[in-house]
Amino acid sequence: MTYDPDVIVDRRRIRRKLTFWRVAATIAAIVAIVAVAVVATPSGRDALTGGHTIARVTIEGLIQSNRDRIEALERLEKSQAAAVIVHLNSPGGTTSGSEQLYDALVRLKAKKPVVVVVDGLCASGAYITALASDHIIAQQTSLVGSIGVLFQFPNVSDLLKTVGVKVEEVKSSPLKAAPNGFEPTSPEARAALDMLVKDSYAWFRNLVKERRKMDDDTLQTVADGRVFTGHQAVGLKLVDQLGDEKTAIAWLIAEKKISSELPVRDFKLTPGLSDMTFLRAAAVVTLDAVGLTSFSRRLDQSGVIQAVDRAGLDGMLAIWQPGSAQ
Repeated sequence: MTYDPDVIVDRRRIRRKLTFWRVAATIAAIVAIVAVAVVATPSGRDALTGGHTIARVTIEGLIQSNRDRIEALERLEKSQAAAVIVHLNSPGGTTSGSEQLYDALVRLKAKKPVVVVVDGLCASGAYITALASDHIIAQQTSLVGSIGVLFQFPNVSDLLKTVGVKVEEVKSSPLKAAPNGFEPTSPEARAALDMLVKDSYAWFRNLVKERRKMDDDTLQTVADGRVFTGHQAVGLKLVDQLGDEKTAIAWLIAEKKISSELPVRDFKLTPGLSDMTFLRAAAVVTLDAVGLTSFSRRLDQSGVIQAVDRAGLDGMLAIWQPGSAQ
C-alpha cells in the first residue's frame, strides 16, 4: 500500500507529539508522586516529637560514608526517644563508612540504650556497625560475621597486551597510584597493599575482641572471614540472643527499665526518595501506563541498581558476598 508523502509527514508529526505528551505525562506523574511522598512521609526530625517512644532505625544495603545519616543520628541523640532499636540487613561496605556509622552509634549509645536486630545479614562492615550496640539479637538463620578486610581491584594488563594497547605514565614515585590495573602489580605495591589490609584487619579484630569480650581462641575462630548462622553466632559470642524486635523490646524493658507502654516508631535516617521503596514501584506503574514499558523494566531491576551501587565503592572494603570469604 502506497501512502501520500503528506500523510506520512502528518503521521510522523503525530507520533512525535504523542511521544512528547507521554514523556510529559510521565514527568508530571512522578513529580506528583514525589510531592505526595514528601508530604506523607515524616522525616527523622519530626517522627519522634510527639512524646517518649522507642525509635526504630533501619540500615540496609551497602554501607558507605553518609553525612545525612550521621546528622540524622545526631538528631536522634537529642530526641525524646527513650531507646533505639537498629534493624540491620547489610553485607557491609567500605571500612571508612562502617567506622563512621559505628562512631555515630557509639555516641548515640552514650545517650540512650541501643539494641541491634539482625533481620537477615550482618556481615563485615555491618558487623562493625552492630558492635556499637548494647545488645545484638539475630534470628537463627541470620548470617553474621565475615570479620575481614578486602582490597580488590581489576587488572586488565593481559587484555591490553592482547589488543595492542599500552598505557604510559609519568609519576613522582614507584608507588604513586599503585595498583593502577593497567600493568602487573609490582611486589612493592602488593606489599604496601598488604600492610593496609593487615592494619585495618587488626583494628577490626581488636574491636571485636574488646566489644564482645572474647578470648584469643574464640577470636581466632570467628575472625577468619566466615559467616555464621545466628544460632552458631550465639555460641561464639558474636550475638547475644536469638529473636526479633519483640525480643529487643523485652530486653530493653528487663535490662534498661524502659517502660512497656512506649510505642515503637520509625525514625528515618534518609527521609528521601532512596528510602521510599513504594516510589519506585509507583514510577514503574506510571511508565507502563504511558507506554514506556521497556524503561520501567530497567527501573525495576534491583540487581542493576545494586551493581551500580557496588561499582561506586572506593577504598578499603569490609564486605561479604556469596562465593567468597571476605
